[in-house]
Amino acid sequence: MKKIAVFTGTRAEYGLLYWLIKDIQSDNDLKLQLLVSGAHLSPEFGNTYTQIEQDGFTIDEKIEILLSSDTAVGVAKSMGLGVLGFTDALNRLQPDALVILGDRFEALAAAQTAMILRIPVVHLHGGEITEGAYDDAIRHAITKLSYIHCTSTDESRNRVIQLGETPSRVKNVGAIGLDHLSRSHFMTVAELSKSLSFSLTKPFLLVTYHPVTLADEEPVISFQELLDSLDEFPEFQVILTYPNADDGGRSIIPLLENYAKTNPKRVLAIPSLGQTRYLSAVKHSAAVIGNSSSGIIEVPSFDIATINIGMRQKGRLSAKSVIHCEPIKKDIVEAIDLGINKAYKSNDEIIFNPYGQGDASGQIITLLKELSVSPLKSFYNLNVET
Repeated sequence: MKKIAVFTGTRAEYGLLYWLIKDIQSDNDLKLQLLVSGAHLSPEFGNTYTQIEQDGFTIDEKIEILLSSDTAVGVAKSMGLGVLGFTDALNRLQPDALVILGDRFEALAAAQTAMILRIPVVHLHGGEITEGAYDDAIRHAITKLSYIHCTSTDESRNRVIQLGETPSRVKNVGAIGLDHLSRSHFMTVAELSKSLSFSLTKPFLLVTYHPVTLADEEPVISFQELLDSLDEFPEFQVILTYPNADDGGRSIIPLLENYAKTNPKRVLAIPSLGQTRYLSAVKHSAAVIGNSSSGIIEVPSFDIATINIGMRQKGRLSAKSVIHCEPIKKDIVEAIDLGINKAYKSNDEIIFNPYGQGDASGQIITLLKELSVSPLKSFYNLNVET
């Protein structure tokens, strides 16, 4: 029986990995080992590890790494703590492979540790582009530390190969978060309201804004522009989720909480919705607003508009329903107006989502079962004329 460790450090990443974790857990040929770290273990970000436990999973290792800091120095130190903690955890667990999704700094610490310990890394969502965040460089770094690659598009697969990875070890399985479309139960508006203890009596907007860590987009200023834009749509209620734990994220939280406090019947601020409530909120929302990758990858499948603000997701392949705008009130208001009126499409048009059909987990399970690792990983050279 192969021991498959899965790493998660944030609520969003766990939500995407849910069905894969479930499938590993229920497979007779695989043994699940769950490593939980980062914002999951922080009261400030909702102690979301409790949701993992409520979903019926056993957490094999909790690795505390997150400092109560809002600076790049704090993030860098957290990565150092991560290497120390992940070394002990992985040495105890001795997995046959470690599954890592995406581009978070916590994930980089886990990946570099696994590489040194000669534990093959199976990387999901490599080869994508997000030029406005240091996540972009982290994602490509994890690619080079990984052995098997499960990408979300053919374009991403080609980039991973361009980085020198052997084509036979790179498979386009689609975006794993789309598995929820065919496998998850979505709440009704009434069920969602009851779960949130917040009465959703009007059309609502779902908002998630994260700090931009590379581009010149100061989080507090940009987020205030977003809040001012929401004031132009008083007929809509608003669900605001907290930002992630990147440097600058904590500076947004007081603005978010104050906005909800001054508009208690119209605005709900919540640290984490959890995947079921989040996707249910997407399904019933008038538009999804902010700069989360979910707005690019999962939301288009619901035929809901995404208002993608600023530079964080620059370069990521996007569907026609994703409306890009600058982080200034005038542009955001115009984009929201286009989105809520579905002006991005004709009445009968079906929006094409380039990230797959929602069958990624089964493909990844097959790869894990067939995994055979060579001690050496050769660099794959493209045939390029000089």
